[in-house]
Amino acid sequence: MSTRVRSYSKVNLGLAIGPVRPDGFHGLTTLYQTLELHDLVTVEAARAAETAITLTTNDGRVPTDGRNTCWKMVERALARLGVAAEVTVHIDKWLPVQGGMGAGSANAAAALIGLERELGVALGGAERLRLAGEVGSDVPLFLLGGSVLGLGRGEQVVPLPDMPSVFCVVAVPELGVSTPQAFRDWDALQQGVGGRGEGVGEVPEASCEPTSGGEAARYGAPGFVAPPENPGSLTQAGKPDRLYELSLAYASLYAEPGTSGIIRGSSPAGETADDQGGSDKHQGGQVDDLAENTLLALVRTGVENDFERVVFPAYPSLREIKRLLMGTGSEAAMYAALSGSGSALFGLYRSEADARAAQRRVLDARMDVGIKALMTKTLPRAEYWTRMFAG
Repeated sequence: MSTRVRSYSKVNLGLAIGPVRPDGFHGLTTLYQTLELHDLVTVEAARAAETAITLTTNDGRVPTDGRNTCWKMVERALARLGVAAEVTVHIDKWLPVQGGMGAGSANAAAALIGLERELGVALGGAERLRLAGEVGSDVPLFLLGGSVLGLGRGEQVVPLPDMPSVFCVVAVPELGVSTPQAFRDWDALQQGVGGRGEGVGEVPEASCEPTSGGEAARYGAPGFVAPPENPGSLTQAGKPDRLYELSLAYASLYAEPGTSGIIRGSSPAGETADDQGGSDKHQGGQVDDLAENTLLALVRTGVENDFERVVFPAYPSLREIKRLLMGTGSEAAMYAALSGSGSALFGLYRSEADARAAQRRVLDARMDVGIKALMTKTLPRAEYWTRMFAG
């Protein structure tokens, strides 16, 4: 027997970058939101005298050795459990590699969930999250699902009240954005130094970063040397701490008088959905009023993704894709942004018709890069776990 786990994706509804910490990581404050789009991870495991791990995939870009987040997760989980086992993991890769959707990190979380079910034993909740944070900065969020506040380097996660599901279009250009380079460009911008994000120099082609899922808040290269003390900081004299400000903005969504209905907002019980697209519970293809009110409140906080300030100048086509996702007039998105450091971008919409119109705008555009535009919906926490296992 084997266990098949849907390895869901995420977008960042907002992301603020802090200064480099003593451990070499940047501090982050972000609001994660899981989506229905997913890979499929199949795990087969049996106790044995010695541990042996085999990893296969349908995507040749994904490593199948100790560099892979799934391999790291399985190896470290078995060590913590004190169990030796023969484990086979297969990844059906449908999500983009290094796209800012957390695919590699989600695969690792799915591998852990499948391993625990196969062996009939599980780590304690806090230990699972601690292990996940060691494997990759984005991995812990996939052990919660739904709307999640990420702090630290993104690995410190706090579940937030969920908004009902809304329509989403994810645009995936055929280019990779290097997360370490994006951080370097951000630091150069903060220090007033001409970086690649300001059009100076060429941006090298990015490679897959399997050990962190492409989302770690570190410069991320082997042999990393911490920058000098007192690097460029977001907490500059006379300026507010952006991490603190964004955390207050997120908290305010659930603290304002008269918003108790938004706090309680959740998907109706009994909803069913297919693997990728889900069913349309929204009467007339419209989103729930609570979801729209929550998103509009989020927009009013001035939420944004700091990476856009350095990634868009380096990759002008991504700025244009965001403009297409946003749209105008009655079909305009409630919110559109880069996810993580990219290259994926997304838009959230009031109706299925508005989302399909955005999808058409992106697919019909004449761009200098190829683009996929994927129709999906956000995935609240209860549905995330109800639909996790694929049978």
